[in-house]
Amino acid sequence: MIGRLAIAAALALPPMTCAGAAIVVPPKAERGKAGAACRAGESGPAVRVLVSGLKDRDGTIRLELYPANDEDFLAPDKVLIAAGKPFKRVEQPVPAVDGTTMCIRAPASGRYALSVLHDRDGDGKFGFLRDGVGFSNNPRLGRRKPVASAVALTVGPGVAQVQIVMNYRRGLGFGPLSGAERTSAR
Repeated sequence: MIGRLAIAAALALPPMTCAGAAIVVPPKAERGKAGAACRAGESGPAVRVLVSGLKDRDGTIRLELYPANDEDFLAPDKVLIAAGKPFKRVEQPVPAVDGTTMCIRAPASGRYALSVLHDRDGDGKFGFLRDGVGFSNNPRLGRRKPVASAVALTVGPGVAQVQIVMNYRRGLGFGPLSGAERTSAR
C-alpha cells in the first residue's frame, strides 16, 4: 500500500527537471517507444530477442527494457520516464509462426532487465489468467515477479542475442507450455 501511495504522490508532482529542462512524459500509447526499435543494420547497444513458446497467434507481443534493480524492474512506465530512468518498449502483432525475433535498443551499454508480454486480448495490460510472460535469462516463475538479479543481463556496445521462452498460467504458477498445449502456433 505504501508503494502505491508513493507512486501516486510521484505522479501528482509537477514534471521533474534535469539541468533546467522538464522531463515530459508522453501519452501512454507512446511511452518508451521513441528510438526503441532497432534500425536496419543496428550496431548497438541493443538486444536481439528470439521469442519462443507462444501459446497462439492472438494479440500483440510487447518487449520492454528496464533498469536491472528491484525498485525499477517492472515499475510503471510513467514513473520511470518521469524520473529519467531507462525504459524502452517495442510492440508488434503476433507473427504467423513461432520463434519471432524482436530487437530493442538500450540507451547505453550496461545492465538491464527484459520482459516480454504476450497480450492475447490486446488490452495493453497483463491479464494473469490469459496472457503470457517471459523474462531475460528465463527464470523459473511462481506467482511473483522474478527479482531483478535473476533477469539482469549485460548489454555491451554491440547487439546481444538472447532467447526468451514464454510462460503461461499452469496450475498455481506459470511455466512454459508443451508443444501440445500451444494451439495454432505452428
